[in-house]
Amino acid sequence: MNFAHYFWNIYTISFLWLLYAITIISCVVVLLSENRNPIRSLAWVIALIFLPGIGLIFYIFFGRSMRGRHLISRHNKRKLFRAQSAEKVNLKETSLTSTEQQVVKLTHTLDRYPFTLGNSATLYTTGHDKFEALKRDLRAAQESIFLQYYIFLDDKLGSEIADILIEKAAQGVDVKVIYDHVGSFSASNKFFARLNEAGVKASPFFRVTFPQLANRINWRNHRKIVVIDRKVGYIGGMNIADRYLGDKESGAVWRDTHMRLEGKIVESLIYAFCIDWNFLKKDDRLKVDPIELPSPKNDTGMQLLTSGPTDTRNNLELTFLRAIAGATKCVYVETPYFLPTDSLLHALEAAALSGVDVRIMLPYKCDSKMLQYAGFSYITQCLKAGIKVYLYTPGMLHSKLMIVDDSFVTTGSVNFDFRSFENNFEANILIYDAALNRQFKDIFFADLQHCRKLTLSSWKKRPLMHRFLESILRLLSPIL
Repeated sequence: MNFAHYFWNIYTISFLWLLYAITIISCVVVLLSENRNPIRSLAWVIALIFLPGIGLIFYIFFGRSMRGRHLISRHNKRKLFRAQSAEKVNLKETSLTSTEQQVVKLTHTLDRYPFTLGNSATLYTTGHDKFEALKRDLRAAQESIFLQYYIFLDDKLGSEIADILIEKAAQGVDVKVIYDHVGSFSASNKFFARLNEAGVKASPFFRVTFPQLANRINWRNHRKIVVIDRKVGYIGGMNIADRYLGDKESGAVWRDTHMRLEGKIVESLIYAFCIDWNFLKKDDRLKVDPIELPSPKNDTGMQLLTSGPTDTRNNLELTFLRAIAGATKCVYVETPYFLPTDSLLHALEAAALSGVDVRIMLPYKCDSKMLQYAGFSYITQCLKAGIKVYLYTPGMLHSKLMIVDDSFVTTGSVNFDFRSFENNFEANILIYDAALNRQFKDIFFADLQHCRKLTLSSWKKRPLMHRFLESILRLLSPIL
């Protein structure tokens, strides 16, 4: 009896291993058939083969592709875009350089948002300034509030924002809120239930529940967009959380960048919100008629660029590549996480080796050790190419900013990493304006005063264990 039981166990274990091997082979076949980025595919193959069990679980939850799928139908998306009232601008009559004109055309081809003139922006580098301005605008709302954040917490700041939204809903203002379910997971269900019970229409993006857990957990909406009365817009990197107000006891800062916008560009923010809302609320679609927006009398050009895992192409990567490739003077980057695609890393190297002043600013202490070590693995390669690398020391640098030459800037929710370029739903503003470019450069160089500049000789002296961790996590960087 024991002998038969022994053989039964051997057959059972062999069968399970065979089943697992077939599953792994099937996953590898699917990976290869999708013709993805080969480096990313290789990272998944390594994880599947050398991390038995764990690699398969990670692939099921984080490795599947949504490329080419549609959040809303093409017909409904075309209807939204046809309603836009922005006039088509003759780029040849503007002061845009030839490279900037190509970036405008590329972005419009990829994402359909128009290039607009007649815009103004107020820049914020502290949570206190940004949220004080946002609260004033929210309290002044008369018709509508469209609010979308990756993180909306039920802490002191979040509760204060929620109270204002409830108050405005009670006054008859149309208040709609989109929050990312995973990003806002630590906020209680009662917090959002209170909003809905008070007349605020609050909905989570890709609610992670069974059995949709594996299909949804990896695809996060990282956008931060607010539109008030269809006239004032906000976009940037700050979420609704107390951390952005700083820690008064320790003095630690959470450094980020955000903008308040007025002018024609606000219409693009409205339509970006509409697309996400209509995906979530198929029974409560948001229809937008063409609107006349008060526009400052200037030639400040702006364009919205959104992206997500459902796009046919990598919108952000292609646009960033085109902007960097056209640089003749400088490329300045601030990012909390630096895990560039191969193409973007080579573009930065090529620019630096061509004599362009390329500088990258990262946090000295990141909120994720894993992402920090993975990002640090690229520093040696950057330094050898002549790229200047700086580590921001006062606190967590969460700013997402890229400045190119004298008149181009892009900022928003996009980190310089694989997740932002391929897995997240993101939104950035592309700015074509010399005056705003100078303002952002002033911000960048002010941040440099609080940085430690790295040199190749000193960087090589870092502990051996750090180098080992960097090398291991570098292999997994495409899937982090």
